[in-house]
Amino acid sequence: MIFGIIKPYPSPLISGRGIDLDFAMLAGCLALLGLGLVMITSASSEVAAAQSGNPLYHMFRHLVYVAIGVFACIVTMMVPIATWQKMGFTMLVGAFALLVLVLVPGIGREVNGSMRWIGFSFFNVQPSEIAKVFVVIYLAGYLVRRQQEVRESWMGFFKPFIVLLPMAGLLLMEPDFGATVVMMGAAAAMLFLGGVGLFRFSLMVVLAVAAVFILVQAQPYRMARLITFTDPWSDQFGSGYQLTQALIAFGRGEWLGVGLGNSVQKQFYLPEAHTDFVFSVLAEELGVVGSLVTVALFVFVTVRALYIGLWAEKAKQFFAAYMAFGLAFLWIGQFLINIGVNVGLLPTKGLTLPFLSYGGSSLVICCACVGLLLRIEWESRTHLGSEEHEFNESDFAEEPNHGR
Repeated sequence: MIFGIIKPYPSPLISGRGIDLDFAMLAGCLALLGLGLVMITSASSEVAAAQSGNPLYHMFRHLVYVAIGVFACIVTMMVPIATWQKMGFTMLVGAFALLVLVLVPGIGREVNGSMRWIGFSFFNVQPSEIAKVFVVIYLAGYLVRRQQEVRESWMGFFKPFIVLLPMAGLLLMEPDFGATVVMMGAAAAMLFLGGVGLFRFSLMVVLAVAAVFILVQAQPYRMARLITFTDPWSDQFGSGYQLTQALIAFGRGEWLGVGLGNSVQKQFYLPEAHTDFVFSVLAEELGVVGSLVTVALFVFVTVRALYIGLWAEKAKQFFAAYMAFGLAFLWIGQFLINIGVNVGLLPTKGLTLPFLSYGGSSLVICCACVGLLLRIEWESRTHLGSEEHEFNESDFAEEPNHGR
């Protein structure tokens, strides 16, 4: 059915010029995927050997997720952006449905005290990862439909929060504070780029900070994390244990690291070594140099995503532009929070590192986002992104290559 829907449409993979992709963006994402596979294999080997008897157990599962992610990337790349725009409201309803289902006993699966997953026989699906992307797509459509209203009136500014606040409430009920912050941060950035005035945007920032303060005060464990991360050594075998072990990993890595596969902290000292704290193991094994190269890759793909949004905006494809900006800010938020937690600049949060952390939902959604961004770049470059355009082979024949 999927191939029947996408077959009539040209795409970056089907054109007169053959494969016509933003290879710079693709190369950056593939480098992160490859690095993630290597680090997950290394960081999970001890845990996998103890739990399943096979040190490569998590690597094989991750390879399956990579294969599914590549398929998701190809599918999203072949669907016209106009189709996503039409489906915005449906996807929003789907996001709400998933976030409600995950809270239903018997459907949602509890792991480490949080109801964040819908369990199937061999794998779990994390609805918050899907919901964040669906919200970006819906909000991009709203900014196009109500552009004048968003820029000039308070009502146009507040209307998105009628949707965003209930969704944030559902995320907090799981609880998933990190996903809430990332989603709301991306939405705020999209509204700002959509033309919201500085005064209204500043008011939103003040209200958001106040809301975060209230939410932290409302739950004792959040306040404990906030206090502990400022001085984790004061309770290094209690609430500060995870952060102190992560900092030890950074200290052991020094400039060039202890060598790939030689981490000590992954040997049951550092909890969640192959998921939330994979960057700490990377720093221990590859050192400061490897960590900075990884950060540079992250910076490259996020800046490239922002440029893709800028190119779409210059091509007057505003929905595609807002969607690219939103996806870029989702990545930026997760990068900053995860790495900030690993190095002790932020309180400990259960948030994966895009492309690198072990986790099927996060990886597949990241790959799908890459497909969306590659599609946006192609449509803006070829100016063939309009759903009214009648495509044929002459659109692609002997067209000059616009390098970026």
